[in-house]
Amino acid sequence: MTADPVSMPRGAPVPMPRGPAPLFAPARTGRLGIAERRALGGLLPLLDDPELRDLLVQVSAGEGRLWADRGGGPQPIGGWRATPAAVHRLACELIAAGGRHIDELHPCADVRIGDGIRVHAVLPPVAVEGAAVSIRVPRVAPPDFDALVSGGLCSDAMARALRSAIAARRNLLVTGGTGSGKTTMLGALLGLADPRERILVIEDLAELRLRHPHALSLEARRPSTEGLGEVGLDRLLREALRMRPDRIVLGECRGAEVATLLAALNTGHDGSAGTLHANRIEHVPARLEALGALAGLDPPALTRQAASALHGVIHLERRRGVHRVAGAGRLRLDRAGLLRIEEVRP
Repeated sequence: MTADPVSMPRGAPVPMPRGPAPLFAPARTGRLGIAERRALGGLLPLLDDPELRDLLVQVSAGEGRLWADRGGGPQPIGGWRATPAAVHRLACELIAAGGRHIDELHPCADVRIGDGIRVHAVLPPVAVEGAAVSIRVPRVAPPDFDALVSGGLCSDAMARALRSAIAARRNLLVTGGTGSGKTTMLGALLGLADPRERILVIEDLAELRLRHPHALSLEARRPSTEGLGEVGLDRLLREALRMRPDRIVLGECRGAEVATLLAALNTGHDGSAGTLHANRIEHVPARLEALGALAGLDPPALTRQAASALHGVIHLERRRGVHRVAGAGRLRLDRAGLLRIEEVRP
């Protein structure tokens, strides 16, 4: 396997989940192009594991190591080793296969390959010990809401409240920490929307997968190395408003795009939604204010927009590999005009 940038050691088995050996259909790898397959090399057989969430490759103590997360946190793949040069090539070739370039002058990049596989890579000197690659894979089939509830997502009372919120076209913000299942939850909720409605999804990097017959995804485009061709979230929102949407969905807000989210939710398109990183539900107001400052919104402007635009906040957490609703609430202005979260129980 000398053509592979990173390969399993000779004779080493491809690690599989515990229990009966499943017959993996090439649900993920079947949609990869030749360049993407070549770049993945020896990692390719792992991607069709239906339980896989993330593959993580990094250089540690002068050697490339591999971890796999199947829902219970990253676990090292025993016997897997690669040279730092091989991990560096893996990073560069995966990013190139996704249509972007990464080098020492541009050491960080995000791309999407295949059917929603998300690749992030960092090169030295930003990655101190050596290149690091993070591969997040979508579920083989997007779960429906009932399946998530059966798996422990929330109580029956909360499930009824969430169904009612979608039917009543309430604007929702799904929050949680990294890997808490925000995107999965949002996709399942939107799958409950009336099939006659048209949903426009706007994301920095497309990963939201919907079980809905009339959903259209728009993905931002980064500028080229010459600084040309950028299509940002603000531009995509303006385009979406011309495309006759019933609901507008903005993927995770990580910075100044919170202004885009609030603008989308204040356009009169009820039933819209977005996600936000927050470790606890009571941290949501402070997170919104911090991101609003990056967008040039002063606290009074941010609080008024957020309180009027968002009808509900759903907070998720992951415990022992299970995603669950940890809380729900409404944004309110206190007597001093500050944004607060009022937790509610169904």
